[in-house]
Amino acid sequence: MLKLHNTLTRSKQDFVPLFPGKALMYVCGMTVYDYCHLGHARVLVVFDMIRRWLRAAGYDVVYVRNITDIDDKIIKRAAENGETMDVLTGRFIAAMDEDAAKLGVEQPDFEPRATQYVPKMVTMIEILIAKGLAYVAQSGDVCYSVHKFPGYGKLSGKSLDDLRAGERVEVAQGKDDPLDFVLWKSAKPGEPAWDSPWGKGRPGWHIECSAMSDDLLGTHFDIHGGGADLQFPHHENEIAQSEGVHDHPHVNYWLHNGFVRVDNEKMSKSLGNFFTIREVLGKYDPEVVRFFILRAHYRSPLNYSDQHLDDAKAALTRLYTALKSVPATPSAMLPSPARGGRVGDGGVDWNNPFAAAFKAAMDDDFNTPEAVAALFDLASEVNKTHTPEQSALLKALGGILGLLQREPSEFLQGGVEADSGYAPERIEQLIAERVAAKQGKNYAEADRIRQELAAAGIVLEDSAQGTVWRRA
Repeated sequence: MLKLHNTLTRSKQDFVPLFPGKALMYVCGMTVYDYCHLGHARVLVVFDMIRRWLRAAGYDVVYVRNITDIDDKIIKRAAENGETMDVLTGRFIAAMDEDAAKLGVEQPDFEPRATQYVPKMVTMIEILIAKGLAYVAQSGDVCYSVHKFPGYGKLSGKSLDDLRAGERVEVAQGKDDPLDFVLWKSAKPGEPAWDSPWGKGRPGWHIECSAMSDDLLGTHFDIHGGGADLQFPHHENEIAQSEGVHDHPHVNYWLHNGFVRVDNEKMSKSLGNFFTIREVLGKYDPEVVRFFILRAHYRSPLNYSDQHLDDAKAALTRLYTALKSVPATPSAMLPSPARGGRVGDGGVDWNNPFAAAFKAAMDDDFNTPEAVAALFDLASEVNKTHTPEQSALLKALGGILGLLQREPSEFLQGGVEADSGYAPERIEQLIAERVAAKQGKNYAEADRIRQELAAAGIVLEDSAQGTVWRRA
């Protein structure tokens, strides 16, 4: 049975959805004022993988990933650029979609924007005020009174006393308690504003997710995900808001992916080790980046370095080489679960020991390192037995992770001209010259051609069927 590590209970639990056969999932998306970075890439890929496995496991998944398109940073950046907020956010939403598509991330079922849900947020804030959980501060902002919500801190494990002792929350003028958070910000000159019972203003960050998930998934749903940095205060505040309005549990399973580190240091602009997805894709194939992310367990830290990306590239090359050496014949091809096949429906023989190992890993809190290990064991079997059915299974299981769906030669030879300066036509010409040299028993010339190509990062592989080439 599928088990999930629930941040709320700090334990693995059997996944029992609210509605049989259905999985309702909400993930906090991007604040769109700049290009997405590696931390965003991990969120995109991880929850795409989770959605794919839920779907492969037979669940009808409804996946919502929001966009924050109103925020202090967005307002500031738009003003600096001399452009409207809509123009700024529209440009970076398009860039995000491009980056996600390159990483093999499927579009969510719903991608709501915060600015579309302001009336819903106002309604929820009105309810919280009526219940005595929120108040209008002297500043004109509306704040949530955290000490009036008994469960505050249950997700993060932080008590109000601990938070006060740590002095982690900046005191804002007019708040009843420095820990109280803003639900509605009163309007400032020159900033976007909406009408409300408390005057013109705009929503705080936390209330948007409560409003959007409530509208699209209901007041109680299965899975809420996001990066570990959102656990507190964002998700803690979201629980307080939603449960404060509805008086019942908000989410059954909270999932958080781990941080991205660069050369064992936390990624940050101040340290100068901050990379956008676009910068990384300028050096590495997008499927290599996706594979690199999925080789680590989603809850563990992910350490980025060129060495780790090079290792991921070499490993993915081994899998594609197995598929190239033993093509899956049409009669042996299996429907890929990533394209609609499901566990137990005949798309994959889950009694196959390699498939069973893959499934056991994925059912254990989406243990992709173990699932990838099963793919390598299967690739070794393909290389040993040359069985088209096993090759087809390798491709199908890889498809569940969003991997191995290209023609092997496309991956193995891709980008070779840019990397080596040798166009594919020139490589084929040199291979033909090498064949002619060998036929003429000019082995020195044949060796020279091989060495020339090897120096350019191009590997030749000879077999009874002829010579093929790939990138080193």
